[in-house]
Amino acid sequence: MKIGLFNETNEELDEYFKTVKKVLNNGLKLLKINKCEFNIIVVDNKYIHELNKNYRGVDRETDVISFALEDDKTFNLATRVLGDIYISIDKVYSQALEYEHSRMREFCFLAVHGMLHLLGYDHMNKKDEEIMFSLQEEILNQSNIQR
Repeated sequence: MKIGLFNETNEELDEYFKTVKKVLNNGLKLLKINKCEFNIIVVDNKYIHELNKNYRGVDRETDVISFALEDDKTFNLATRVLGDIYISIDKVYSQALEYEHSRMREFCFLAVHGMLHLLGYDHMNKKDEEIMFSLQEEILNQSNIQR
């Protein structure tokens, strides 16, 4: 697996990226997915608000947006190129406080959530939500990322 990580140099983010790579690798092993690539891009609330507005028609900030390349069925590569995950660092900080857990846990949660979206999981109905959220918790727990 190859994960492209895009951020300004920052010791805190460097630590997040080091940990999240391990967590995402654990998730891909659990899901039996080999040879895939995707990017994680860390942005601020203003940037993710614009993405949400322009691509989803939702005029507000959000915490994570995934753009899945496999939604386009013309791709047929030996290595799966899954797409991009945008994470709002502002939301990481505020939601960690709101949910009373670490910033690291929130960052990893959003990365796993985004990766599952890239893989086709969703939470638009109760059944799909149960499946996706159960996988999220299993991946985080196996990686020892606790609340």
